[in-house]
Amino acid sequence: MTERRIRISYRKIVDATATRPWDKLVFEDTYQEFRLQAQLFSQAGKYRTFGELLHHAPGAEQLHFLVSAAVRGYVQQLTGWVPDVVDNLGRLFLKFSQFQFEIINSDLLDKARHQVAVSFYSEPLLWHDTVGSYLLVSEAAAEPQPTGETLTHLFQLPPFVSIHSLHLSP
Repeated sequence: MTERRIRISYRKIVDATATRPWDKLVFEDTYQEFRLQAQLFSQAGKYRTFGELLHHAPGAEQLHFLVSAAVRGYVQQLTGWVPDVVDNLGRLFLKFSQFQFEIINSDLLDKARHQVAVSFYSEPLLWHDTVGSYLLVSEAAAEPQPTGETLTHLFQLPPFVSIHSLHLSP
């Protein structure tokens, strides 16, 4: 039987409508960091939006990386658990090993237009089966129980969640 290892990605979008405390902190701190770092590329205050900076200011694509410093501490607070993605029992189950930050949109004079995304990439999972619209998975590195059973999670792919990669092995 072919073993199917998958990695799940979740793209969490954070904007002015954020209601959860973690999201609000990420929104506020990334906006402040964007305003600070954007000065490097628009010293004369010539460009107002992230799009204008990307289009006209050489090197402005570095803003993704530069502003990501504001989110690193918040990502560490998650202690390796992908936020918001729960199994059929309503529990967090997905561990991440990588993340990527991106600025979607921002405006130096209009905070309400600030929008960022944090994409989380899970550790490998074994994909055992599909039950209706649910995936049955287990941790790829998990040790079998003393009974020989493997603990599993059943979950449905919500919006902004995708199978990032698939590895098949005999």
